[in-house]
Amino acid sequence: MTFNDRIFGVLLIALAVAYGWGATQFPEPFGGAEGVGPETFPYLLASVLVLSSLYLIVRPDPDNAWPWSRTGVELLIAVAVLIVYTALLQSLGFILSTLLAVGTLCWRMGATPLKAYVTGGVAGVAVFGLFNFALDLALPLGLLSFLEVS
Repeated sequence: MTFNDRIFGVLLIALAVAYGWGATQFPEPFGGAEGVGPETFPYLLASVLVLSSLYLIVRPDPDNAWPWSRTGVELLIAVAVLIVYTALLQSLGFILSTLLAVGTLCWRMGATPLKAYVTGGVAGVAVFGLFNFALDLALPLGLLSFLEVS
């Protein structure tokens, strides 16, 4: 039954449109518009999500029974972790919220808690460094704002 993939594809397109629209609400950076601004990465993600969703709609998997067993529960947990991640992003900051989200997801996929949360910490610091220093796009520090250099 290909109906499930098509429904999922339509829902993902709605998510991509909402995500892309949210990126248009970012304030213009000080000094005027730039080639790469804070909306660039969300636009890129929204575009990839739209293309992937269209593929699901046009060419759904012929054998796509949705997993309502343990796998379904794990998928619901992953969605809950991502929702909590977005809710905590400003208050905790990018590094800590990424540590918790990636660590929890890695742990749920079978890694030991120590390895999972070390992976989350390394991912948070690495991506923060890439965005903040290489791309010059500020991510929130939250509780770690005392580390901010002027």
